[in-house]
Amino acid sequence: MNKSELIEKLAKDAGITKTQANAALDSFIDAVTKTLKKGDKVTLVGFGTFSVSKRAARNGRNPQTGAVIKIKAKKVARFKAGKELASKL
Repeated sequence: MNKSELIEKLAKDAGITKTQANAALDSFIDAVTKTLKKGDKVTLVGFGTFSVSKRAARNGRNPQTGAVIKIKAKKVARFKAGKELASKL
């Protein structure tokens, strides 16, 4: 499912226009992004938790040349499915 299909489904289920559903989805994505940038978590009970994880710097290997390269440390977004969601899969 892509974003436009999700917007269509939200609009149909909630009885709102696609424009309103798009605005709601964009607002949700923006809120989650801003919260994660601050280093906080977003927990949706029954669905899951969005959080930020730190990856340490490490050495990698260039597959073409075999040369060792350094990969910088960085922060990545994580999602952990909640118990209710996990049990439905």
